[in-house]
Amino acid sequence: MKPRTLRVALVQDIDRGSIEANLGLIEQRVAEAASAGAGLVLLQELHNGPYFCQHESVDEFDRAEPIPGPSSERLGALAKRHGVVIVASLFERRAAGLYHNTAIVLERDGRLLGRYRKMHIPDDPGFLEKFYFTPGDLGFEPIDTSVGRLGVLVCWDQWYPEAARLMALAGAELLLYPTAIGWDPADAQDEKDRQRMAWILSQRGHAVANGLPVLSCNRTGFEPAPDRDGGIQFWGSSFVAGPQGELLAEAGVEAAELLLADVDLARSESVRRIWPFLRDRRIDAYADLLKRYRD
Repeated sequence: MKPRTLRVALVQDIDRGSIEANLGLIEQRVAEAASAGAGLVLLQELHNGPYFCQHESVDEFDRAEPIPGPSSERLGALAKRHGVVIVASLFERRAAGLYHNTAIVLERDGRLLGRYRKMHIPDDPGFLEKFYFTPGDLGFEPIDTSVGRLGVLVCWDQWYPEAARLMALAGAELLLYPTAIGWDPADAQDEKDRQRMAWILSQRGHAVANGLPVLSCNRTGFEPAPDRDGGIQFWGSSFVAGPQGELLAEAGVEAAELLLADVDLARSESVRRIWPFLRDRRIDAYADLLKRYRD
C-alpha cells in the first residue's frame, strides 16, 4: 500500500516549578516540533505542574480548571499558531467536588475537538489518584482529527488491553498515552528494570494485538513527596511503536527530550491483512470478560 507518513512529536519533560514555566517550555517544544515537520504533538500526563497525587490534600484541587478554560485556550492558540494537532493532559474541574484526569485534543486550527476522561484510576503508594479523580464517563471513543482518528487513553489505562481493544474496535488509527510513571528510588535496580520493561512491553503488546501504532509520553525527573521522605523518580522512556510493536523512537530515562518519529499510518492495513486478529476474535465466547472474576 502507498505509505501515509505522519511525523509525530512527544514532549518528555520535568516539572519546572510553575504552570507558566511548564507551558512556556511546551510552547518552545511545539515550535521546535512544527519546525521539524511534526503534525501531531503528544504531551505528558498533568503537564501543567508536579504529579501532585503523591499525597492527599484538598488544597491540590486548586490546580483544577474548567475545559474549555485558560490552559485549553492557550494550547489551542498554540496549535493554531504552528498548524499542529496537540494532545494535552489537564486536571479538569467539572463542578465543585467533581474532578477528572482529562486528555484533550486540539485541532491545527485551534479548535477543541474532544476530550477523554481517564477511566482506570489507581490508588497505590505514591499514586493516590482516587482521592482526586472521578472515573471517566465518556467511554472509549476515538477523536477524529485532520491527522487521523486518535484513540486517546491516559496512564493507568495503559495496563488494560480492554481499553486499547475498544479504541481499536471503534476505528482508532493510533493509540496515544500521556503518562506519569516512575520508580520508588529505594527499590533495588533489578526491580526498577522489571517495572520499566513491563510498562514498555505492555504498550508494545497493545500495538501488536491491535495492529496500531502506539505513542506513549512520560514525565522524567525526580519529584519529592510533599509529606514524607522519598518521592518518585519518573523514568522517562517515552516511545513510539509501530503496528507490530517495533520501536520507531525511544527517549532516554533521565533527560527532558523532544522525541520525533515518522509513523506510516498505512502499515496498519498491511499488518492486519497478514495478522487478522480482529477477524479471528471469538466474540461468542467472551461473555465472562464482563465479570470481575470467575469464581
